[in-house]
Amino acid sequence: MSQISIRTPLIGREDELARLSGVLERARGGEARAVLVAGDAGVGKTRLLDEVRGRAAAAGMTVLAGHCVDLGDVGLPYLPFTEVLGVLAQDERFAGAVAAYPVVERLLGGGSAGDSGGRLRLFEGIAGLLADLSDIAPLLLVLEDLHWADQSSRDLLRFLLSRGILQRSAGGAPTHRLAVLASYRADDLHRRHPLRPLLAELVRLPAVERLDLRPMADGEVARLVRALREGPLPDTTVRRIVERAEGNAFYAEELLAATGSGEGGVPSGLADVLLIRFEQLSDTAQQVLRTAAVAGRRVEHDVLRDAVRLPEEELETALREAVGRQVMVPGEGDTYTFRHALAREAVYADLLPGERARLHGAFARLLDGRGHRAESAAERAHHYRESHDLAPALAASVEAADHAERVGAPAEELRHLEAALDLWSAVEPSARPSGEGVDQVRLMLRASAAAAHAGELHRAVSLTRAALAGVGQEADSELAARVRYTLAGNLMSVDNLTAAFAYSSEALAMIPADPPSRTWVWAAATHVLAARQVGENEVALRVARQALGTAERLGVPDAQADLLISLAVLEGGGRRTPAGRERLRQARELAREACNTPVEMRALFNLAIGCFESGQLDECLPWLTEGLDRARRAGLLSSPYPMEMRYLHLLVLYTLGRWDDCVRAANADADVLPAAGGYTMAPALYVALARGDFRAVDRARALLEGPFDWMATLVAGIALTDAAALRGDAEEAVARMRSTVAALTDEMGTPPHVTVRLATLALSAVADRATDLRLKGDQAGASRWAETATELVELARTTAVHGEGGTPQGPEGQAWLARAEAEWSRAAAGPDAEAWATAVAAFDFGDVYEPARCRLRYAEALLAADRREEAATEARTAREVFARLGARVLLEQADELIRRGRLTEAEAAPTTSPLTAREQDVLRLLARGRSNRQIGEELFITGKTASVHVSNILAKLGAASRTEAVAVAYREGLIAPETTAHG
Repeated sequence: MSQISIRTPLIGREDELARLSGVLERARGGEARAVLVAGDAGVGKTRLLDEVRGRAAAAGMTVLAGHCVDLGDVGLPYLPFTEVLGVLAQDERFAGAVAAYPVVERLLGGGSAGDSGGRLRLFEGIAGLLADLSDIAPLLLVLEDLHWADQSSRDLLRFLLSRGILQRSAGGAPTHRLAVLASYRADDLHRRHPLRPLLAELVRLPAVERLDLRPMADGEVARLVRALREGPLPDTTVRRIVERAEGNAFYAEELLAATGSGEGGVPSGLADVLLIRFEQLSDTAQQVLRTAAVAGRRVEHDVLRDAVRLPEEELETALREAVGRQVMVPGEGDTYTFRHALAREAVYADLLPGERARLHGAFARLLDGRGHRAESAAERAHHYRESHDLAPALAASVEAADHAERVGAPAEELRHLEAALDLWSAVEPSARPSGEGVDQVRLMLRASAAAAHAGELHRAVSLTRAALAGVGQEADSELAARVRYTLAGNLMSVDNLTAAFAYSSEALAMIPADPPSRTWVWAAATHVLAARQVGENEVALRVARQALGTAERLGVPDAQADLLISLAVLEGGGRRTPAGRERLRQARELAREACNTPVEMRALFNLAIGCFESGQLDECLPWLTEGLDRARRAGLLSSPYPMEMRYLHLLVLYTLGRWDDCVRAANADADVLPAAGGYTMAPALYVALARGDFRAVDRARALLEGPFDWMATLVAGIALTDAAALRGDAEEAVARMRSTVAALTDEMGTPPHVTVRLATLALSAVADRATDLRLKGDQAGASRWAETATELVELARTTAVHGEGGTPQGPEGQAWLARAEAEWSRAAAGPDAEAWATAVAAFDFGDVYEPARCRLRYAEALLAADRREEAATEARTAREVFARLGARVLLEQADELIRRGRLTEAEAAPTTSPLTAREQDVLRLLARGRSNRQIGEELFITGKTASVHVSNILAKLGAASRTEAVAVAYREGLIAPETTAHG
């Protein structure tokens, strides 16, 4: 089987690569070492060794590689060493060394080693040759696929490592400049494999170590899959490949190659590879494995015994054979597991349809005979369904859903409920399960709640719409109201706000407020949320106050909590005030006492976002930690409020300048996020852009694929607008900002709160363009961009003042507005030091990166005002932040400003140049066609001073004109050719 090709990116092997690189370094220093690299087929041994070989060659080592080949019982003696010696014989550099060992040349000529004395001379000759080669240059010897090595090659390797090239000479002198890396497949080493005793012997040698190449982590496989495919891949596709590959890079490649081919099972090429070992087993062992494949990845011994109907002795013999051949592995509790899930899939796919149905029926009846244990319900449902026995499959699916709900597994609950709904109409009414809450509409409502908790928000809407269609006109009004307010809540989660308000209004109208009922209270609580979302704040306040009193009288604490949260946001100064937060804390306690985790999540999220909006970032983190921990314990990490808390957690880390923590948390989250959760990764995209990794642009664009998602649109807009600004593309920055604001503006025409930030990011690119055009003397062009800047700053001002519900935005929004004002001044008339000082101060609430961005502009403005000492202080402070964060893009800009402004001690000009360092700067700008005034503006000196420098340059170079001076400078190498390319 071919393994990972050299074209495959090396991902997730940093520790192993560092360890092998250390072996190479020690070998180059004269300490010979050997490493035995073990790993399953396809896990990436060859790819890792290819990387090591490349590094060794780059470090000046001679690299030799030999490969063992599977030739069955007829092995070619010394095959890998013959390959190595053949390469040496063709290299003129080593002709003398090879010629010094005639016994080696006889091996190349196909001669025999003869008797034991001849073998010893051959072994000693090869050891001597390798030692001599390592004297010429450090040597790396790579031997691959030792599991296929012939006996002679194994004997020679034993000699080389135990007596030949690794041992120290008497007196402890250094050994040779040599490293040996030998790989083998761990999954091929059955108990009687001839390599096993040799490995046991070698690893006891002091200069030999073993490196086990473990399966890749899920996050690493996901990175590999995305790296292998050009263009974005759906998260669901990546996640499915990761699940099935189980850390095996080759399997991941094969599964990715089959993506989109319509192949639902194991790709045919991969199935052929996986079945090779299976087909080498005896007929009885194959029969046992076919039966085990129907049971699933794991099977208990007694269940397998009863299903396969073999005598115990025959079953044990077959299992011993399967374990010995590494197809299955014994587990805890008298169980057996397929070594890899894909092997089980391949065996299962090889079954005949009738055989498959018969075996599923046998397992279903066996499990039923052991009693209706809740944890076995999912298995029973699966086996009954696959055996086409639908009535017990329906009952078991409902039972499995109940169990999943109890243990906090919403994704599994949804899967079982949807299976039950699929079976419902195919089962006779008399055979369906009975009991309270077990009818089609209520199952749909349950399924919609499970979908929402699992992060499948659009699926939740579809299921609730199906429930609405199933209610009918004659149905119980309370059930009809429940369906409608549930649909309203789900529609709000996918930003369909007008429809949500309509359905919540219908729900509230269907049941009277008097006599009071729990259903009316929850309908009212949902209507409050919907009314607020469409700007009907007076309606929301009136209904919330009425419903809160009813909830208190009825003793419905979780509904009380939900209404208190709404009132905390709606009344007074909202969640940013102490009073608002006290209400939120009260709501959290009520929800916790009522064991209503979703409402508790809502309270914790609002506590956290209230702190963030107030600029109290350190106070924000404990609420987020509590909220995410609570969601994790309840199995609700993928539900809406925990998803927003994941995003806010990364955003706080990003804002506090803890960028490495932000990226690590994002990578950890990426392994478990639902498809709709991509937006939570956005702060890690902001980090990538600042660090100059513009691949983040493609990842941001991928967030806009699929159904409209408000948060995904928001964060993608931020990333793409900032990316355009960092690249200096003003047109794209403005266009992206406008399209994002338009997409997020609600039905009432109110722009989103993020408009201030988006407008500011676009303004930075606009100000850059206007400044550049002024420097070039294009006043008309600069004026046009200044008009665009005025339009953008007006939008930022309006949004920041009115904010949510007419309340001015908090410290963060006001800081972005301060920066917008400073960017507008820069675009309209040039840098304004006071405006930038205000922006720096405005971000003083814990933010790290944004105030540094403002400081850089502040330093530029101070230079223009000839306040050089202050400028130097601000520029150095900003630069330190960019360097610490790894913000490469702005670090380069800071260095450029410091150089142009001469804000550090000037480096001595090259001794060959007649020009001073400042004259060199002026000459570079002359080469770009700048006028004296433009030179002065770019170097923060007066036009008159620039004119003096130009005159000095002309005199020193003996040039009659500026053009001639540039030509002379170019000819004499005083300026690099690329400096004239900016134009």
